[in-house]
Amino acid sequence: MTRSILIVDDDAGVREALRRVFRGQDWEIAMASDAATCIAEYERVRPAVVLLDHGLPGLSGLQLLEVLRERDPDATVLMLTGHADIPLAVEAMRLGAENFLPKPVDPAHLDAAVARAYEHAELRRQNRFYREQRQEGLGGEGVAGATFAPELRRHLELLAEGTAPVLLTGETGTGKGWVAQLLHARSPRARAPFVEVNCAGLTATFLDAELFGHEKGAFTDAKAQKSGLFEVAHGGTLFLDEIGDLAPELQPKLLKVLESQRFRRLGGTREITVDVRLVAATHHDLRAAVRAGRFREDLYYRLAVFPLHLPPLRERGPTTVHALAQHFLADLRRRVGRGPSAFDRDALALLLQHPWPGNIRELRNTIERVVLLARDDEAVRAEHLPAELRGPGAAGALAALAGAVGGDEDLSLEVAERRHIARVLARVGGNRVHAARALRISRATLYKKLEKP
Repeated sequence: MTRSILIVDDDAGVREALRRVFRGQDWEIAMASDAATCIAEYERVRPAVVLLDHGLPGLSGLQLLEVLRERDPDATVLMLTGHADIPLAVEAMRLGAENFLPKPVDPAHLDAAVARAYEHAELRRQNRFYREQRQEGLGGEGVAGATFAPELRRHLELLAEGTAPVLLTGETGTGKGWVAQLLHARSPRARAPFVEVNCAGLTATFLDAELFGHEKGAFTDAKAQKSGLFEVAHGGTLFLDEIGDLAPELQPKLLKVLESQRFRRLGGTREITVDVRLVAATHHDLRAAVRAGRFREDLYYRLAVFPLHLPPLRERGPTTVHALAQHFLADLRRRVGRGPSAFDRDALALLLQHPWPGNIRELRNTIERVVLLARDDEAVRAEHLPAELRGPGAAGALAALAGAVGGDEDLSLEVAERRHIARVLARVGGNRVHAARALRISRATLYKKLEKP
C-alpha cells in the first residue's frame, strides 16, 4: 500500500498547515476542499489514510464518512473537528472512523495518530489477503493447487522466506502479478508495503522519477520533493512488471540499487539506503534480449538469482481450467450477489477445449462476461459463452463429448481426472514415473490418485 494521505478541509490555510506536517515524510499528499472533490480524489488516489474535517459545506464530515465507507469498507478515516463533543465522537467511531481529533491538533499528536492509522490499514489489508488465501485454498489443495505443479508450489514456499531477487517469466496473463503478491504475503515482509509498477507503461524519464524520486527543482515541473517507489517499498517488496521493457539508460541504475541497496534521488546528492526485496516479471525472452544487446547481461544475472517460469494455461490441463473457471464463477457471483453457480455439460466442454491464448486473464474476463449474461440462470450454458468459444471447432468438441459419454454418465471432475490419468498411463505403457512426469505431478500424488476407489 502506498503511503498516501488525502487531506479534506474547506479552509485553504488549514489544508496547507496539515500538508506541512507530512511534507518530507515520504507521504504522497492529495487535498480536497469539499465532498465532491474528496470523492473524486479518493477514487483517483485510493489513499491509505484520509484526514476529514467535519465542518464541510454541503455534506457534513459524518455524511461523507458514510459515503467513503460505503464505497470502500476498508477506508481509513481520521475525523477532525473544531467543535468536539462526546456524542459526535461516538457517532464518528460508530460509522467507522479510525480516530477523532479536535482542532487545533498538535502536529506531533497528529503525526503519531496518522502513523498508527496507516499501520492498522496495512494490517487490515494483509489480513484480508490472508483470508482470501484461505478461502481460495492457496495452501496447495485449492485453486493454487490446481493452477501450479507441486514443484513450482514448493519453490514458491521456499522463495517466500528469502530475500533474493526473483524473476518470473511466462506469457502475458499467466498470473505473474498474483505470484508476486503471494510471495510477499507469505514472507516475513508481509506487513511492509507491496509496491507494483509496470515498466512498459511509463516513459524512461517518468519511470526514473517514479522509481528513484526527485528533489524539488530537479526539473521544470518538480515543484516539491517526491519519494521514489524504492523508498515507499522500504522493508517490503517492489514488483517490477514487464522488466524486459526497461529503458537501457535505467538498467545500470537498477543494477546499482540491487547490488548496494543505495541510490540518489534525481537532482539529489545524498545517498539513500533501502531494504527492498525485488520481484521482476516479463513475457520477453531476456536471454535473447541479452544476446541482442537490448538488456544488460549483468543485470539479467542479478535479477535471475531464482527464475520461475509460469506455464501457459493450455499446458496446465483441463483440471486446472475447470478449477479456475469454477473459482472465478463463485468469486464473481459472490461480488455481484447473483448469478449461476455451475456450468452445464456443453458449456464445460467448450471451456475445456478452448486453447486460452490469453491465459488466466482471458479466462477470468470470459467468466466475468458469463456472470452478467447468465445472472438469472442457475447454470452457465453454451449460449452464454463468447462466439470465439462457440466457433467451428466447438460443434466437433460437443459431438465428441456426446459420443464419449451417455446422458446419465458421471461427468464430475474426479471422474474426468481418473479417465485422463488412465489415458496417460496407456500412452506411456503403464510406467508410473513417466506418467507422473507427463501429468506434472509427483509420483506420490499419482499413487494416491490411483488408490482412490
